[in-house]
Amino acid sequence: MNTATTTSVSRAEYCVIACAEAWRDNGEVLASPMGLIPGIGARLAKRTFSPDLLLTDGEALVVGLDGTPEGWLPYRLHLTMVTGGKRHVMMGASQIDRFGNQNISCIGDWQQPARQLLGVRGAPVNSLNNPTSYWVPKHSTRVFVDKVDMICGVGYDSAAAAGPAATRYHRLPRVVSNLGVFDFETPDRAMRLASLHPGVTVDEVRGATGFALAVPEGGVPYTREPTPGELRLIREVIDPENTREREVKPV
Repeated sequence: MNTATTTSVSRAEYCVIACAEAWRDNGEVLASPMGLIPGIGARLAKRTFSPDLLLTDGEALVVGLDGTPEGWLPYRLHLTMVTGGKRHVMMGASQIDRFGNQNISCIGDWQQPARQLLGVRGAPVNSLNNPTSYWVPKHSTRVFVDKVDMICGVGYDSAAAAGPAATRYHRLPRVVSNLGVFDFETPDRAMRLASLHPGVTVDEVRGATGFALAVPEGGVPYTREPTPGELRLIREVIDPENTREREVKPV
Protein backbone atom coordinates (compact mmCIF):
# COMPACT_ATOMS: atom_id res chain seq x y z
CA MET A 1 0.00 0.00 0.00
CA ASN A 2 1.19 3.50 -0.80
CA THR A 3 1.82 5.16 2.55
CA ALA A 4 2.07 8.71 1.24
CA THR A 5 -0.59 11.19 2.28
CA THR A 6 -1.69 14.42 0.68
CA THR A 7 -2.89 17.20 2.96
CA SER A 8 -3.85 19.67 0.24
CA VAL A 9 -6.53 17.47 -1.31
CA SER A 10 -9.79 17.15 0.62
CA ARG A 11 -11.70 13.92 1.15
CA ALA A 12 -14.51 15.35 -0.98
CA GLU A 13 -12.05 15.94 -3.84
CA TYR A 14 -10.82 12.35 -3.68
CA CYS A 15 -14.47 11.31 -3.91
CA VAL A 16 -14.92 13.53 -6.99
CA ILE A 17 -11.93 11.86 -8.65
CA ALA A 18 -13.24 8.38 -7.76
CA CYS A 19 -16.65 9.21 -9.22
CA ALA A 20 -15.17 10.74 -12.36
CA GLU A 21 -13.15 7.57 -12.98
CA ALA A 22 -16.40 5.61 -13.27
CA TRP A 23 -16.94 7.28 -16.66
CA ARG A 24 -13.42 6.80 -18.00
CA ASP A 25 -13.37 5.29 -21.52
CA ASN A 26 -17.18 5.16 -21.64
CA GLY A 27 -17.35 6.87 -25.01
CA GLU A 28 -20.52 8.60 -26.18
CA VAL A 29 -22.97 7.61 -23.46
CA LEU A 30 -25.38 9.57 -21.31
CA ALA A 31 -23.84 10.23 -17.90
CA SER A 32 -26.55 10.33 -15.23
CA PRO A 33 -25.02 11.29 -11.88
CA MET A 34 -27.26 11.49 -8.83
CA GLY A 35 -25.78 13.60 -6.05
CA LEU A 36 -23.52 16.64 -5.77
CA ILE A 37 -20.19 14.84 -5.93
CA PRO A 38 -21.15 12.45 -8.76
CA GLY A 39 -22.36 15.48 -10.73
CA ILE A 40 -19.04 17.26 -10.24
CA GLY A 41 -17.26 14.02 -11.16
CA ALA A 42 -19.20 13.62 -14.41
CA ARG A 43 -18.44 17.19 -15.46
CA LEU A 44 -14.78 16.72 -14.59
CA ALA A 45 -14.64 13.51 -16.65
CA LYS A 46 -16.14 15.28 -19.67
CA ARG A 47 -13.69 18.17 -19.37
CA THR A 48 -10.69 15.83 -19.19
CA PHE A 49 -10.48 12.16 -20.12
CA SER A 50 -14.04 11.43 -21.36
CA PRO A 51 -14.92 14.30 -23.70
CA ASP A 52 -17.61 12.33 -25.54
CA LEU A 53 -19.87 12.00 -22.50
CA LEU A 54 -23.35 13.44 -22.83
CA LEU A 55 -24.61 15.54 -19.93
CA THR A 56 -28.18 16.65 -19.26
CA ASP A 57 -29.90 19.31 -17.18
CA GLY A 58 -31.68 16.54 -15.28
CA GLU A 59 -34.87 17.11 -17.20
CA ALA A 60 -35.10 17.13 -20.99
CA LEU A 61 -32.04 18.86 -22.44
CA VAL A 62 -28.57 17.73 -23.41
CA VAL A 63 -26.24 20.47 -22.18
CA GLY A 64 -22.65 21.56 -22.78
CA LEU A 65 -19.92 22.11 -20.24
CA ASP A 66 -21.32 25.52 -19.27
CA GLY A 67 -24.92 24.28 -19.05
CA THR A 68 -25.90 25.72 -22.44
CA PRO A 69 -28.56 23.56 -24.15
CA GLU A 70 -27.18 21.53 -27.04
CA GLY A 71 -30.05 19.21 -27.80
CA TRP A 72 -33.50 17.93 -26.89
CA LEU A 73 -33.83 14.68 -24.97
CA PRO A 74 -37.52 13.87 -24.44
CA TYR A 75 -38.42 11.07 -22.07
CA ARG A 76 -39.05 8.51 -24.81
CA LEU A 77 -35.53 9.01 -26.20
CA HIS A 78 -34.09 8.89 -22.71
CA LEU A 79 -35.74 5.48 -22.20
CA THR A 80 -34.35 4.31 -25.54
CA MET A 81 -30.84 5.16 -24.35
CA VAL A 82 -31.44 3.40 -21.02
CA THR A 83 -32.72 0.18 -22.55
CA GLY A 84 -30.07 0.26 -25.25
CA GLY A 85 -27.15 0.43 -22.84
CA LYS A 86 -26.12 3.95 -23.90
CA ARG A 87 -26.27 5.36 -20.39
CA HIS A 88 -24.11 5.04 -17.26
CA VAL A 89 -26.00 6.05 -14.16
CA MET A 90 -24.50 6.61 -10.72
CA MET A 91 -27.31 6.14 -8.22
CA GLY A 92 -27.48 6.45 -4.48
CA ALA A 93 -28.21 3.55 -2.14
CA SER A 94 -30.06 3.46 1.17
CA GLN A 95 -28.79 -0.12 1.42
CA ILE A 96 -26.34 -2.11 -0.69
CA ASP A 97 -25.14 -5.67 -0.11
CA ARG A 98 -22.03 -7.66 -0.94
CA PHE A 99 -23.27 -8.61 -4.41
CA GLY A 100 -24.43 -5.12 -5.35
CA ASN A 101 -28.17 -5.43 -4.71
CA GLN A 102 -29.40 -1.93 -3.90
CA ASN A 103 -32.41 -0.71 -1.94
CA ILE A 104 -34.00 2.74 -2.16
CA SER A 105 -37.58 1.65 -1.44
CA CYS A 106 -38.12 0.78 2.23
CA ILE A 107 -36.45 -0.27 5.46
CA GLY A 108 -37.91 -3.39 7.07
CA ASP A 109 -40.52 -5.81 5.74
CA TRP A 110 -41.96 -4.37 2.54
CA GLN A 111 -45.49 -5.38 3.62
CA GLN A 112 -45.20 -3.11 6.67
CA PRO A 113 -41.93 -1.19 6.46
CA ALA A 114 -40.43 0.71 9.36
CA ARG A 115 -39.49 3.47 6.91
CA GLN A 116 -40.80 4.30 3.45
CA LEU A 117 -38.15 5.69 1.09
CA LEU A 118 -38.17 6.79 -2.56
CA GLY A 119 -39.61 3.62 -4.00
CA VAL A 120 -38.16 1.25 -6.56
CA ARG A 121 -38.26 3.92 -9.29
CA GLY A 122 -36.20 2.99 -12.37
CA ALA A 123 -33.54 1.03 -10.49
CA PRO A 124 -34.32 -2.43 -11.97
CA VAL A 125 -34.30 -1.14 -15.56
CA ASN A 126 -31.17 0.92 -14.94
CA SER A 127 -29.20 -1.94 -13.45
CA LEU A 128 -30.26 -4.56 -15.99
CA ASN A 129 -29.91 -2.49 -19.14
CA ASN A 130 -26.94 -0.15 -18.69
CA PRO A 131 -23.86 0.21 -16.49
CA THR A 132 -24.84 1.26 -12.98
CA SER A 133 -22.47 2.56 -10.33
CA TYR A 134 -23.33 3.73 -6.82
CA TRP A 135 -22.43 6.66 -4.60
CA VAL A 136 -22.68 6.51 -0.80
CA PRO A 137 -21.61 9.73 0.94
CA LYS A 138 -21.67 8.21 4.44
CA HIS A 139 -20.28 4.68 4.62
CA SER A 140 -21.83 2.71 7.52
CA THR A 141 -23.20 -0.69 8.47
CA ARG A 142 -26.68 0.76 8.00
CA VAL A 143 -25.98 1.17 4.29
CA PHE A 144 -23.51 -1.64 3.57
CA VAL A 145 -25.66 -4.54 4.78
CA ASP A 146 -25.51 -8.32 4.58
CA LYS A 147 -28.88 -8.44 2.79
CA VAL A 148 -31.00 -5.57 1.52
CA ASP A 149 -34.58 -5.36 2.78
CA MET A 150 -35.85 -5.01 -0.79
CA ILE A 151 -34.05 -5.38 -4.11
CA CYS A 152 -34.39 -2.32 -6.32
CA GLY A 153 -31.08 -2.17 -8.20
CA VAL A 154 -30.16 -5.71 -9.24
CA GLY A 155 -26.94 -7.25 -7.91
CA TYR A 156 -24.77 -9.91 -9.50
CA ASP A 157 -26.28 -12.85 -7.60
CA SER A 158 -29.86 -11.78 -8.39
CA ALA A 159 -29.07 -11.21 -12.07
CA ALA A 160 -27.42 -14.64 -12.32
CA ALA A 161 -30.43 -16.28 -10.67
CA ALA A 162 -32.75 -14.62 -13.19
CA GLY A 163 -30.82 -16.03 -16.15
CA PRO A 164 -29.22 -14.82 -19.40
CA ALA A 165 -31.86 -12.20 -20.15
CA ALA A 166 -30.90 -10.42 -16.93
CA THR A 167 -27.13 -10.80 -17.20
CA ARG A 168 -26.75 -9.79 -20.85
CA TYR A 169 -26.21 -6.07 -20.19
CA HIS A 170 -25.89 -6.11 -16.41
CA ARG A 171 -22.71 -4.46 -15.10
CA LEU A 172 -21.84 -2.67 -11.86
CA PRO A 173 -18.53 -0.88 -12.51
CA ARG A 174 -17.95 0.59 -9.06
CA VAL A 175 -19.27 1.77 -5.73
CA VAL A 176 -17.78 4.96 -4.32
CA SER A 177 -18.16 6.00 -0.70
CA ASN A 178 -16.55 8.61 1.53
CA LEU A 179 -14.09 5.90 2.62
CA GLY A 180 -13.02 4.29 -0.63
CA VAL A 181 -13.79 2.66 -3.96
CA PHE A 182 -15.26 -0.80 -4.36
CA ASP A 183 -15.77 -3.14 -7.29
CA PHE A 184 -16.92 -6.71 -7.92
CA GLU A 185 -13.79 -8.13 -9.56
CA THR A 186 -13.86 -11.38 -7.59
CA PRO A 187 -14.63 -14.98 -8.67
CA ASP A 188 -18.09 -14.92 -7.06
CA ARG A 189 -18.76 -11.26 -7.88
CA ALA A 190 -18.70 -10.24 -4.22
CA MET A 191 -17.76 -6.66 -3.36
CA ARG A 192 -14.05 -5.94 -3.13
CA LEU A 193 -12.19 -3.00 -1.66
CA ALA A 194 -10.45 -1.53 -4.71
CA SER A 195 -8.90 1.59 -3.17
CA LEU A 196 -8.80 3.59 0.04
CA HIS A 197 -9.09 7.33 0.15
CA PRO A 198 -5.91 8.69 1.78
CA GLY A 199 -6.25 8.77 5.55
CA VAL A 200 -8.59 5.76 5.68
CA THR A 201 -7.52 2.30 6.87
CA VAL A 202 -8.72 -1.16 5.88
CA ASP A 203 -9.88 -1.77 9.45
CA GLU A 204 -11.94 1.42 9.35
CA VAL A 205 -13.71 0.26 6.19
CA ARG A 206 -14.27 -3.23 7.56
CA GLY A 207 -15.73 -1.79 10.76
CA ALA A 208 -18.21 0.31 8.77
CA THR A 209 -19.30 -2.58 6.52
CA GLY A 210 -21.96 -5.10 7.52
CA PHE A 211 -20.56 -8.05 5.59
CA ALA A 212 -17.22 -9.71 4.91
CA LEU A 213 -15.53 -7.48 2.36
CA ALA A 214 -13.02 -8.95 -0.08
CA VAL A 215 -9.61 -7.33 0.32
CA PRO A 216 -6.74 -7.89 -2.17
CA GLU A 217 -3.95 -10.00 -0.68
CA GLY A 218 -1.21 -7.75 -2.04
CA GLY A 219 -2.53 -4.66 -0.28
CA VAL A 220 -4.99 -1.94 -1.13
CA PRO A 221 -3.85 1.11 -3.12
CA TYR A 222 -4.96 4.62 -2.38
CA THR A 223 -7.44 6.39 -4.62
CA ARG A 224 -5.37 8.21 -7.23
CA GLU A 225 -4.25 11.78 -6.74
CA PRO A 226 -5.96 14.48 -8.80
CA THR A 227 -3.68 16.26 -11.22
CA PRO A 228 -3.04 19.99 -10.70
CA GLY A 229 -5.25 20.64 -13.73
CA GLU A 230 -8.08 18.57 -12.30
CA LEU A 231 -7.85 20.36 -8.96
CA ARG A 232 -8.02 23.71 -10.71
CA LEU A 233 -11.12 22.63 -12.63
CA ILE A 234 -12.83 21.32 -9.50
CA ARG A 235 -12.04 24.36 -7.37
CA GLU A 236 -12.22 27.21 -9.87
CA VAL A 237 -14.48 26.12 -12.72
CA ILE A 238 -16.89 23.31 -11.81
CA ASP A 239 -17.46 23.87 -8.09
CA PRO A 240 -16.02 27.24 -7.02
CA GLU A 241 -18.57 27.48 -4.18
CA ASN A 242 -17.25 24.23 -2.67
CA THR A 243 -20.65 22.51 -2.56
CA ARG A 244 -18.79 19.18 -2.52
CA GLU A 245 -18.01 19.60 1.16
CA ARG A 246 -21.71 19.78 1.96
CA GLU A 247 -21.86 16.10 0.99
CA VAL A 248 -18.51 14.95 2.36
CA LYS A 249 -17.21 16.99 5.27
CA PRO A 250 -13.49 17.72 5.75
CA VAL A 251 -11.59 15.25 7.94
